[in-house]
Formats: sequence, C-alpha cells, structure tokens
Amino acid sequence: MLKKVNPKKKSKLVNILFAGFITGTLDGLAAMIMNYKVNPGVIFKFIASGAFGPAAFAGGAEIIVAGVIFHYVIAFLFSAVFFLLYPFFYNGLRNKYFVGIIYGIAAWLIMNLGVVPLSKITMKPGYHIPVSTIIVGMLTLVICVGLPVVFIADRENKKIA
Repeated sequence: MLKKVNPKKKSKLVNILFAGFITGTLDGLAAMIMNYKVNPGVIFKFIASGAFGPAAFAGGAEIIVAGVIFHYVIAFLFSAVFFLLYPFFYNGLRNKYFVGIIYGIAAWLIMNLGVVPLSKITMKPGYHIPVSTIIVGMLTLVICVGLPVVFIADRENKKIA
C-alpha cells in the first residue's frame, strides 16, 4: 500500500527544487555573461576543479557536465537551507528584500571564504580578490540567489499560512 504524501511537504519540496533550478540557472547565466570572452565550458571546468583540482581543465565534456552538476547541487543546497530557514529570517527582519540581500551576501561569503578555500581550486600565491570583483560577486548573488529564493519562499509561506 502506498503512503500518502502530505501536500504541504510535497509543495515545499517542489518549491525548493524550483528555487534551486532558478537560482542555479540565473547564477550560471550571470557567470557566462560576466565572462563572455571565456568559453562557457571553461567556467564549468573551473567549478569542477573544486573537486578535481587543476586536472579538470584538461578534461573534456565529462568534466563540464560534472561542473554543471556541482553548480546545481550547490544552488539546490543554498536554496533548500534558505527555504527551510526563511520563516526564522523573515520573522526576525520583517523585510523580504532585506532578507534577500543579506542571504545573497551570505552566500558569497560562504562560497568565497569557506567552500572555495577548502576545495582543490588553486589560486596564485598572494592573489587577492579586487574589491570591485567582491562587490560584483555579492550583487550577482543577491540578484541571482537571494532575491529569487526569497520570493519563492515568501510565496510558499503565504500559501501555508
């Protein structure tokens, strides 16, 4: 006998998957637009290099696919965590736009100060990210991750309430 799925849980899962797909796609498109002079395959090889190291750049289509998968997994994880914590954030801050901005900045900080340094991505010794790159990166994640996931989570929470 099949167990019935609670429609609220199903709806939340569907919205988390939708948010992950939207944020992953927007962020990937933003990366390709901002690096329009670079072959998009190289962008996803860079992402894959987080797991495979510099050898990823010598790989072919399989490494590009791995980079795309890693990119979306990260987007789904950021979306799921935010989606599940949204009521807490919103109740504390009471402004969904402010919450989206804070979450986009937090996503940038987590990725660039936590995930990337712990990965196999190699940077030249002494390399420092220019302030302009930091600002553009944070704004990109606010627009492509923070705000979209806020709007999706807010819509879902209003349906449940």
